[in-house]
Amino acid sequence: MTRKQRRMTIIGGSLAVLALAAALVLNALRDSIVFFSTPTMVAEKHVEPGKRFRLGGLVQPGSLQRGDNLAVTFEVADGNAKLPVAFKGILPDLFREGQGVVAEGALDTNGVFKADTVLAKHDETYMPKDVADALKKQGHWKDDYGAQGSGAQGSGTQASGAAKPAATTAQGNPQGAVR
Repeated sequence: MTRKQRRMTIIGGSLAVLALAAALVLNALRDSIVFFSTPTMVAEKHVEPGKRFRLGGLVQPGSLQRGDNLAVTFEVADGNAKLPVAFKGILPDLFREGQGVVAEGALDTNGVFKADTVLAKHDETYMPKDVADALKKQGHWKDDYGAQGSGAQGSGTQASGAAKPAATTAQGNPQGAVR
């Protein structure tokens, strides 16, 4: 075997081992790659109690109940299934009924999702006040921006498709925000 053939054999074998390792890792992480699971996915997968995951969906209107010492319970739904959620702590400013939410935690033995982190999602029509003010100053502001969305936060400044949905942590810090 010549030197070139030996080198090509080693390179080919290394690539095969690397491809096998990548395939094994991706197979092992197949269920964990999802950003969040919906209540329907949780019911279909029969998630065992104690396994940590992210739960995403809409907060059911009328399900929010506040208790003592910052304890909160609410239901998250995706249109097909509902899952009760219990959280103890300060909720994000954007958290409200009918709004998108992603909660991190685990199911308990009673089927209640015990969240330790709650992220509230902006709707698609959200526009930061600074952006709206800049549009007004430049003369690009249209009067129908504020009328297109529902439930404007604070200043009533919204624009259709102006920003992608973002998430806000329980401490009120937008994810990905530069400090």
